[in-house]
Amino acid sequence: MYRGLRVSVVMPVYNEKENVRSAIDSFLLQPSVDEIIAVDNNSTDESEQEIKKTNARYVLETKQGYGAALQRGMRETTGDLIVTTEPDGTFFAEDIEKLLIYSLNFKVVFGTRTSQALILSNANMKFPLRMGNWAVAKFLEFLFNGPSFTDVGCTYKLIHRTAYEKIKDSFTVFGPWFSPEFMIRVLQNNISCVEIPVHYKGRVGQSKITGKLSKAIWLGLRMMWFIIAERFLWRR
Repeated sequence: MYRGLRVSVVMPVYNEKENVRSAIDSFLLQPSVDEIIAVDNNSTDESEQEIKKTNARYVLETKQGYGAALQRGMRETTGDLIVTTEPDGTFFAEDIEKLLIYSLNFKVVFGTRTSQALILSNANMKFPLRMGNWAVAKFLEFLFNGPSFTDVGCTYKLIHRTAYEKIKDSFTVFGPWFSPEFMIRVLQNNISCVEIPVHYKGRVGQSKITGKLSKAIWLGLRMMWFIIAERFLWRR
């Protein structure tokens, strides 16, 4: 609990048996965390068994996709503050305190992995991927008149339940470009938000989305198309 508010953490899980248990345990060690929702998105390894060895709440989401898993997890939460993160070891559980501090002044706090001083040497955030995230984030910032954005794909973020209730029914994306949709919905509803740097380290296991440069480029282009369409074609 943080200043009288319950804190829920959501983790989307797809074949993360190597680290999901460790990630859950590290977040449960944080005094502010009240519950963890681990959403199994049709894993084919032993992720389910590893989750069930912890005190996290296991949820199965059969609709495939990063966005589908996160949306299901957020729907399952009971906290006043909802934090989303990854179970792959890329984020420090201790950084949740940064998000919570900024939540005192903003309804949404976005993490960014592009601050070079906080990128560990083994992290999958080399120059091309860092610049790609920065460029797409700036593109979104410009088209939607947002605050300073430098990372369009960071899962580590926080949203107040009151803000979540405003935007939850407007989500349309179930795939990996759910991250820019989340940012756009926040801006479209004039919800106060800020972006802050978080540590980023090497993941445990293979990335399902940006492990290969070709996949990262395709995702970046897909995100840009979605952003353009949201701004000029699908007026909401």
